[in-house]
Amino acid sequence: MKALLKQYFGYDEFRPLQEEIVNHVVKGNDCFVLMPTGGGKSLCYQLPALKLDGVTLVVSPLIALMKDQVDALKTCGVNAEFINSSLSPKQIAEIYGRTKRNLVKILYVAPERFASESFKSFLKDLKISLIAVDEAHCISEWGHDFRPDYRHLSLLKELFPATPLIALTATATNKVRDDIIGQLQLDKARIFISSFNRKNLHIRVIEKKQAFQKLLNLLQKYRRDPVIIYCYSRKETEEIAGELRSHRFKAKAYHAGLSAKDRSATQELFIKDEANIIVATIAFGMGIDKPDVRLVVHYTYPKTLEGYYQEIGRAGRDGLPSECVLFYTYADTRKHEYFIDQIKDDQSRERSREKLRDVMNFAQLSTCRKKYLLKYFGEELKEDNCGGCDICVAKKVFAGGQTPEYGGTSLKFDAAIPARKIIAATVLLENRFGKNYVIEVLLGKKIKKISGYGHDRLPVFGIVSDLSADELSQVINHLINLDYLSKSEGRYPVLSATKKGMVFLQGNEGLEMPKLDAEEKISQIIEVKIKKGGLTYNQELFDGLRVLRKELADKANVPPFVIFSNVSLQEMAHYFPGSEKDFARINGVGAMKLKQFGKIFLKVINGFVKENNLSRIEIPVKK
Repeated sequence: MKALLKQYFGYDEFRPLQEEIVNHVVKGNDCFVLMPTGGGKSLCYQLPALKLDGVTLVVSPLIALMKDQVDALKTCGVNAEFINSSLSPKQIAEIYGRTKRNLVKILYVAPERFASESFKSFLKDLKISLIAVDEAHCISEWGHDFRPDYRHLSLLKELFPATPLIALTATATNKVRDDIIGQLQLDKARIFISSFNRKNLHIRVIEKKQAFQKLLNLLQKYRRDPVIIYCYSRKETEEIAGELRSHRFKAKAYHAGLSAKDRSATQELFIKDEANIIVATIAFGMGIDKPDVRLVVHYTYPKTLEGYYQEIGRAGRDGLPSECVLFYTYADTRKHEYFIDQIKDDQSRERSREKLRDVMNFAQLSTCRKKYLLKYFGEELKEDNCGGCDICVAKKVFAGGQTPEYGGTSLKFDAAIPARKIIAATVLLENRFGKNYVIEVLLGKKIKKISGYGHDRLPVFGIVSDLSADELSQVINHLINLDYLSKSEGRYPVLSATKKGMVFLQGNEGLEMPKLDAEEKISQIIEVKIKKGGLTYNQELFDGLRVLRKELADKANVPPFVIFSNVSLQEMAHYFPGSEKDFARINGVGAMKLKQFGKIFLKVINGFVKENNLSRIEIPVKK
């Protein structure tokens, strides 16, 4: 299997769990694979397909995803095709004929095909050695992306009882997992669960104040890299994309209101590196197999953690350091609640509210975000400091007290005084009001509700003048995480002081927390970490190889990453391979790619090395 892995895909080693899954499938067994986006799910069925006789059938939900995967497989020397609504009846008939003549090894199909009797009849004439159901969470109504067409797949085990079936997904809670297994009749399947900890992703949440200016500052660091920005509405995507273009960014809007032709054209521009920023609603992304997305931004916080995890999973699929930024303000809650209120079924409506609260809790954390996220998906993060979220980065900095990178400036402050004022206000309000109301009282807001309750006569009314509403909100979140305050469940959560909070209120101890203006400094530290996280390489040669890759991709009408990934180009610009033997050792260079592109790339590399009088670095031989 390792020989096939290198021959076709150019990899010397499997990623975690891949080898076990591949061997299990090759032996003719069913399995369920829960593996994060970027973890290498596709290889779990693509590699067995090359070993097994007959054809491997892959059920995939989106046209663009099928096309990209088939393009990539063909470039690696694998006979692959797809059947979906983008093809004419004549084209489909041709693929049927080639498949029947054993000229197709992997056939991608859309789930709605299984509603057609003629398609099921066609399948009966084939020797199907393996069936793979990708994005398997689409079969579950409990999932975040339920698709009715996936229900047809419950017939697979009845139609092909002796054929091994592999179901794969990147996001599934225990409930969704059980539903997938039940629907696909995978009762005897072995379950493989890979770690959800994507170590190359750096997660942070920033306050949604002066948000567009913050977005511009962020994008300046990613001018040439692929970026996805998720927005709440179609209107917002158009507005932000337009504003970004006025600032000379290559940005395009993407949403369900565009025609299928426009959506396809926009996606094509992004995939082929013609536009590097896509501003989209959640309609965009599931069909994107682009491995080099360096930044994913949520301009409005998402409505579920499942959706959030899948969306940030589109960053750094090539394994290189990437950033995920979420803009958060409590005010955006009203947007989500408006749509939740439209849900007629009581149970579904409450489930949606519960999922929204989980996202809000995540955004308001002052403890490790990755730990919280992984726990949501049933995994325990053992490390005390993940090193990959803003909270943990800040803690590491605060532990040292000072940051030499920024002239020794301290990034923490003593929040004891505002904390005691907040707890006192909560107690005087009899633990009956929510966070926003407590803040309004502390700031002395002259509003009807406060005067109506007589709360403008409380000693805490207007007691805070040195902090803004957003800054008070950050202190309150910190107090909740420390268990000095508790927040009730339900649609209108209220704050109440805990025993621990009362002890703190009556004492005189200090309370250190991150400085309220530490956001930009933490951003800079994460930026340094991301830059240091990859391989050191010659930027000029890397840029030249990118241009060459783009030319070859345009000529072949495929996305640039199909030719070589950024990981491959970085290795070329680090080691400077001088011969075909050396070039074959580069990550991602298989037999077909060596034959097709080896001489072309070596000519550029060798010319650059000679011109700049550079020394080559020995490429380690992987055993």
